Amino acid sequence: MTVSVRGRGGDAEAMCPQRLVLEHVTSRWGVQVLIRLLERPYRFSELRRAIGRVSEKMLTQTLQTLERDGMVHRDARPVIPPRVDYSLTGLGREAAEQVRDLALWTDRRMTDVLAARQAYDEARAP
Repeated sequence: MTVSVRGRGGDAEAMCPQRLVLEHVTSRWGVQVLIRLLERPYRFSELRRAIGRVSEKMLTQTLQTLERDGMVHRDARPVIPPRVDYSLTGLGREAAEQVRDLALWTDRRMTDVLAARQAYDEARAP
């Protein structure tokens, strides 16, 4: 199968486009954006406050990447002051639900993960 790719990261996308999409969806900020946008559409500043500890640059890059992948819709309205809302597309909602389920599983099983880490570390301690 030949993959035709244009834009940033063309060589990597041609080699393994699925891996790149997975990286975008499961990145630190990608997860947060997708889960938040499941709730409702957000303006940029609202989304940044809701997520917390994300720089303006990283949030912009994350939103642009998810928009390019077809997961986020950017609605820019020509009003004064300018208004830009971000929401999930159908594809984005589907991905966000999967990511949210994984995040919920992590919350439920964190005690088990911590116990496994402790057992691992103790077994390898000198």
